[in-house]
Amino acid sequence: MTAPVRFPRFFVTSPSPCPYLPGKTERKVFTELKGPNADELNDALGRIGFRRSQTVAYRPSCIECSSCISVRVVAGEFVPSATQRKNLRRNGDLVVSACKPWSTPEQFELLQRYLAARHPGGGMASMDEMDFADMVEHTPVSTFVIEYREPSVDGRPGKLVGACLTDRQGDGLSMIYSFYEPDEASGEGSGRRGLGNFIILDHILHAARIGLPYVYLGYWVEGSARMQYKVRYRPLERLGREGWERFDPDEQARAIGRAATANGADRRIADDTGKDGLAAAQAQYRHS
Repeated sequence: MTAPVRFPRFFVTSPSPCPYLPGKTERKVFTELKGPNADELNDALGRIGFRRSQTVAYRPSCIECSSCISVRVVAGEFVPSATQRKNLRRNGDLVVSACKPWSTPEQFELLQRYLAARHPGGGMASMDEMDFADMVEHTPVSTFVIEYREPSVDGRPGKLVGACLTDRQGDGLSMIYSFYEPDEASGEGSGRRGLGNFIILDHILHAARIGLPYVYLGYWVEGSARMQYKVRYRPLERLGREGWERFDPDEQARAIGRAATANGADRRIADDTGKDGLAAAQAQYRHS
């Protein structure tokens, strides 16, 4: 006789300022991921638009706004654009390793450089090494830190220039959070550029190689400049009221054009603020 499956308890955060659209407020619905069925629950929630942060799964639950749209790349059908092919060639010498979710000082130092250069005013800028360890290590599901290093020198591991905290779900890879060397990304140092996009491209190609159909990119927010990069990967699916649907090619082409325009805006704004609201969710859960 099998034990009954316990339906998760869901909670809702109090309204707070939206990190993406000025003048808007946001709420999140969330639940805890725990127990022997955490992977299955995370998979099921991921398919209906939830994201994970440590032991919490959440999604927007705003009263008067539905601008946050879950998107995923169809990995098996992905064909890189000319710009994306150039990026793959430029960064193709990087050594990629899937590591256990165990934080290291090297990763934390890279994160600090990334946040200081790209998101100095973001809520994650005040993270200390213990906060980073919590972000990486407090996971009840199948998680990896994907490291990107320069080629080996004298038999020693090369410089760490990028990393991504990634969940492996039943139907794809979910990119939880990525960070990379800001000097490299800005064209200084050795002149390596496009590391953020390269990390996404690498996840898409890896998912296709191992037979996983999707790469989950989180939320695309029309009207938020810092979220427009997610529409550059084709084919792309978005989650609507009727389930997942393919972006119309012409509509996506127009969205990519708007993304190119938005790319000229100031990039020193936090595209990681989607996690910042989770602190309230986690605190509220602990006091529920």
